[in-house]
Amino acid sequence: MKILSIIPARANSKGIKDKNIINLCGKPLIQYSIEQSLMLQSKNLISKTIVSTDSKKIKEISQNLGAEVPFLRPKRISGDKSKSIDFILHAINFFEKQNIKFDSVLLLQPTSPLRTFRTLIDSINLFNSSKAANSLISCYKEEYINDLVMYKKSLNCYAKPINKNHNKGIRRQDHGEIFIRNGAIYITKVKYLVKRNHIICDNPLLVEMKKSQSLNIDTPEDLKIVKKILCK
Repeated sequence: MKILSIIPARANSKGIKDKNIINLCGKPLIQYSIEQSLMLQSKNLISKTIVSTDSKKIKEISQNLGAEVPFLRPKRISGDKSKSIDFILHAINFFEKQNIKFDSVLLLQPTSPLRTFRTLIDSINLFNSSKAANSLISCYKEEYINDLVMYKKSLNCYAKPINKNHNKGIRRQDHGEIFIRNGAIYITKVKYLVKRNHIICDNPLLVEMKKSQSLNIDTPEDLKIVKKILCK
């Protein structure tokens, strides 16, 4: 199976300035994902590693790290409200115009530097072994959060329960397992992406990661936590 690995890294970010290339333990954040993708490529588990960016600075850094940056992403699909499917389809179309086709896309967000190489290998192997699955997502098992402890806030500051059984004393153990998508790994067949314009199908394969590996860097607080884990 020919897999295109896409690492998205647009220029502007609200929570952390230059987040995708911010220094993390002596490396730009994006380097963690590039290194993992290139390792997969060296083992012939994927076919190509590219960075999709609208930034010349990020392009230069990524190329110096060994990733391909065959284009600069158009501004119309690089804003805060742009969807991931837009830059994925843009990349697919770019290569198809060169008569280069892929079977699937692996999406590696730079903001998930704690994902392990072993989990990536397991994810690709699981996806390749399934003929029926159109997509795969990485998740962690949540031991506490479920709709029994979820509320909406009303205008007069009352808590409106999501689940009517929120106060019935149902134990967490009786509620069943819940898995939370962590955004670290997505794999999707190109045919599904093009036909449905979705990254995740209705019944995706699930690869479990540890909760401690699932932190997605969105805020300065997230960055501080990850630094404590990685910078030793």
